[in-house]
Amino acid sequence: MAERPLEIEDLPGVGPSTAEKLREAGYLTIESVATTSAAELAEITEISEATAKKIIKAAREKADIDGFKTGKDIFEQRKDVRKISFRVPELDTLMGGGLETQAITEMYGEFGSGKSQIVHQMAVNVQLPEDDGGLNGSVIYIDTENTFRPERIEQMVNGLGMKGLDAQEFLKNIHIARAHTSDHQMLLVENSRELVNDLKNSEKPFKLFIIDSLTAHFRAEYAGRGTLATRQQKLNRHMHDLFKLVDEHNAVALVTNQVMSNPAVFFGDPTKPIGGNIVGHTATFRIYLRKSKGGKRIARLVDSPNLPEGEAPFMVEEAGLKPC
Repeated sequence: MAERPLEIEDLPGVGPSTAEKLREAGYLTIESVATTSAAELAEITEISEATAKKIIKAAREKADIDGFKTGKDIFEQRKDVRKISFRVPELDTLMGGGLETQAITEMYGEFGSGKSQIVHQMAVNVQLPEDDGGLNGSVIYIDTENTFRPERIEQMVNGLGMKGLDAQEFLKNIHIARAHTSDHQMLLVENSRELVNDLKNSEKPFKLFIIDSLTAHFRAEYAGRGTLATRQQKLNRHMHDLFKLVDEHNAVALVTNQVMSNPAVFFGDPTKPIGGNIVGHTATFRIYLRKSKGGKRIARLVDSPNLPEGEAPFMVEEAGLKPC
């Protein structure tokens, strides 16, 4: 008889009411408790920090996440990494096969550079079978600027040119929430854990988390140098929550970012992404998008742990992303 999976009630010090508070806050697994901080856990569950530390220690022992691993262990773990294909050969080559799971990919660029077009396309591509470059998964999509368009999804599904695809089925697997403030945006990531667990045993488990755009609310609400530290702390926590989620579920995180102009730059491109080092350090891959001649767009891989810098051209057509 198979052992039943461990629940958070199995942790010493976690009774029914504490477990309920944890679940309401989005801590649904032993792993999610194990990777939080004592201060955060104490605040959520209204217990002492000392008790929270004991609960976290027990969770870490049961989840087996403490301690060091060898390079060989990590190599084996990396075998689980999957990729969502752009279905544009040049973009796939640039990104070593596509968007990687267990990672956050950030795309930044000016208005009209193709950011929202790419996220719509990936919301379609992720649902395809692995043989066609997808992960046979569903999408969670946080829309902060009212840029999601179901009609665009329909055009892109039809643009794949594959028989038997129903755009309405694709739309059913995209779970969208509008974020109205930065706090609401952060809450949506925390609360999405419940949806992720609901999708776990479905035909299309969660495989892609999109935030378009990551920084819009933070930028609007925290204007001026005096609020910079608070903004960066919140952004840091937000991105780490997102990373934990996609790391636990072997999914892709794709976020878009706005740019600001730096007039002090005389040579090269004066645009740089919002969010500073916090976003830069937490994102695994950074892609800079810009317009080019003849309706072309250029994607430049600016930062990656294992891929060389490079550029790839692509077109945005009614049927979706296409090679030039």
